[in-house]
Amino acid sequence: MPFSGLAAAALLLLLLSMANSTIACLEQEKSSLLRFLAGLSHDNGIAMSWRNGIDCCVWEGITCSEDGAIIEVYLVSKGLEGQISPSLGELRSLLYLNLSYNLLSGGLPEELMSSGSIIVLDVSFNRLDGDLQELNSSVSDRPLQVLNISSNRFTGEFPSTTWEKMRSLVAINASNNSFTGQIPSSFCTGLPSFAMLDVSYNQFSGSIPPGIGKCTALKVLKAGHNNISGALPDDLFHATSLECLSFPNNDLQGTIDGVLMIKLSNLVFLDLAWNRFSGTIPDSIGKLKRLQEFHMNNNNISGELPSSLGDCTNVITINLENNKLAGELSKVNFSNLHNLQALGLSSNYFTGTIPDSIYSCGTLTWLRLSRNKLQGQLTEKLENLKSLTFVSLSYNNFTNITGSLHILKSLRNLTSLLIGSNFIHEAMPEDETIDGFENLHVLAINNCALTGKIPNWLSKLKKLELLLLHNNQLSGPIPTWINSLNFLKYIDLSNNSLIGDIPTALMEMPMLKSDKIEDHPDGPRVSPFTIYVGVSLCFQYRAASAFPKMLNLGNNKLSGLIPVKIGQLKALLSLNLSFNNLHGEIPQSISDIKNLMGLDLSSNHLTGAIPSALVNLHFLSEFNVSYNDLQGPVPIGGQFSTFPSSSFAGNPKLCSPMLVQHCNLAEAAPTSPTSTKQYIDKVVFAIGFGVFFGIGVLYDQTIISRYFG
Repeated sequence: MPFSGLAAAALLLLLLSMANSTIACLEQEKSSLLRFLAGLSHDNGIAMSWRNGIDCCVWEGITCSEDGAIIEVYLVSKGLEGQISPSLGELRSLLYLNLSYNLLSGGLPEELMSSGSIIVLDVSFNRLDGDLQELNSSVSDRPLQVLNISSNRFTGEFPSTTWEKMRSLVAINASNNSFTGQIPSSFCTGLPSFAMLDVSYNQFSGSIPPGIGKCTALKVLKAGHNNISGALPDDLFHATSLECLSFPNNDLQGTIDGVLMIKLSNLVFLDLAWNRFSGTIPDSIGKLKRLQEFHMNNNNISGELPSSLGDCTNVITINLENNKLAGELSKVNFSNLHNLQALGLSSNYFTGTIPDSIYSCGTLTWLRLSRNKLQGQLTEKLENLKSLTFVSLSYNNFTNITGSLHILKSLRNLTSLLIGSNFIHEAMPEDETIDGFENLHVLAINNCALTGKIPNWLSKLKKLELLLLHNNQLSGPIPTWINSLNFLKYIDLSNNSLIGDIPTALMEMPMLKSDKIEDHPDGPRVSPFTIYVGVSLCFQYRAASAFPKMLNLGNNKLSGLIPVKIGQLKALLSLNLSFNNLHGEIPQSISDIKNLMGLDLSSNHLTGAIPSALVNLHFLSEFNVSYNDLQGPVPIGGQFSTFPSSSFAGNPKLCSPMLVQHCNLAEAAPTSPTSTKQYIDKVVFAIGFGVFFGIGVLYDQTIISRYFG
């Protein structure tokens, strides 16, 4: 064999020898893993991988070092159930333990918290419960750097002395649990690298912990949705490295000290919403040059907007809604805010017109100025805001609806438009040249006392899901083209002067006929201010709320019969035909709308009996047939045992044990064939839905304003 061939053979033998000499996992550590596995009631197939292999270093989710020691256990989203075995604490070289997004229960073993090797421990999004025990005073310093126990069921007071044993601690996320007591202040004692604390969504009380200003490396402090009270301590403003300060939904009060505010010049995210802060927004806000998100909505802030707000040139979101702010918006030069995407100033006392400088914010996506005292007409400069998807100008004093719609139609990305409670006593434009709004999903032109008819240009809005035209003076019939709006699911035409029969076209609405049809895939996000923030741990997302599928034609001048085909609208949750001139009998087919929660047929001229089949509507929590000419016995059983006598008032020919007119035994209405147990189960479920759905489904026209106003 040539020399080169011998050399190649020798090299091959050497490589094979090295491969064969690779150290497998240690038997003791393998045993620890198997004891962890034994503590699981459901392992989702992990056991097959682990028990069939000799070398645990190749098991699923296990990583070893070169000498065969386990350094990582990564079993995220594996559907694991059962308890976490303390045996994992015996893995002497374990650095990273991640068991997040499973269904693990029981407590968190103290052996993991006191581990002499673990630097990252993540058990978030499980069902762990009980208290977190303080570490024994004899335990020496531990190397833990990151602890994530968020979204579990932990209770009791949060440990305080434990953290003194963890000099390398960088981040703790204990959010979304049920911890009580005060937030400890020990994080800022001897922890030079401590940078992130999130204890939001708990039940902490007391004040903001003293000594927080000693956390010189602290970048993220989140404690929203607790019961924390008192003022912002002066000491807090000494934590000059803070980038995210988030305390929404607490009971904080007092004023914001403008002199101290300047010290937090690194702030990127500031959220003090839903508290009881008073006073004014300090002029020093303009010194926060890095600020991207500013939330102080739902407080008692007064005064004018400081002009210095226009100096926050990196700001993405400004939410100052539901305060007592006043004055003219023109005091702020919005043209400097080139990154502004969401501006929420609703429910204040602003006056004057929309300032021209706002029209320079080319990145603006959400604009909510509703519930103020703004006036004037929209200008064509609004067309510069090409990125707008959400506009709410409701409850102001704007005029010229025709001109406004011609301007707004140029905003091709617009998905939600709310302009109700303006344009009082003007005419609904029927101009066929209103041909934009092709991406509109929500349209609210309510509470305007508009005259005219339901315009044909609405038939072009093929993506429309919610249509609110209530509280106007619209006349004429309901147009038959309405069934061409395939995604329309929430229709409120109440409190108008509409005439004619209920059109059969309404019985063909796809979204109301089936609850299996999905909403339009690119529909709007209902809650605004879903904006990316620079500090990764301060992302704020608010999911879109699902509106009930509703048809409200109440308080009009509709006549004729209730169509028998109304039973086709099987996806309806609320149906209101009250205060019209309808006659004839209540169709039994309504009993086919199995998920119906609210039914109001009051103040019509309906005759005949209440169909006994309606007792099968087990989710019906609101029912009203008062002031008709109905007769016979009120059905017995089902939800009918929960309705007050006022639901049947004004029908002297009706009889029932709960009414003045009692029935003879011979004419008592039959009960539902549903068994007693089934009935109880369904009533309990229905009551749960009823609490959520409430009386507002039928009567409260402000449901949209909670989300869109």
